[in-house]
Amino acid sequence: MSNSNEVTPAQKMIGDFSPKLVQLNDDILFGDVWERQELSPRDRSLITVASLITGGNFQQLGFHLNKAKENGLTEEELIEIITHLAFYASWPKAMSAIMVAKELFAKDK
Repeated sequence: MSNSNEVTPAQKMIGDFSPKLVQLNDDILFGDVWERQELSPRDRSLITVASLITGGNFQQLGFHLNKAKENGLTEEELIEIITHLAFYASWPKAMSAIMVAKELFAKDK
């Protein structure tokens, strides 16, 4: 993936600062793991969004909510995932996640 002429989001953000991390991100994570056929992209997005929320990794959440929508999850489903996780991940994490989603989804309208 990092060999293509297209500049990836990771290259834009940190390519000049940490080229090896970008290479691993682009080639291994998105070029290999995300392309494996054992799970659909939709399922991978659902798992990733849930994992980010559970871990409190909200800086990455906006990107992955958009990716989840590209992979077939609806805004309603993503809101329901966040609501469901309030009881398993924690109320504060769900409230933080819903604010990220609200801001992101408002931009799409």
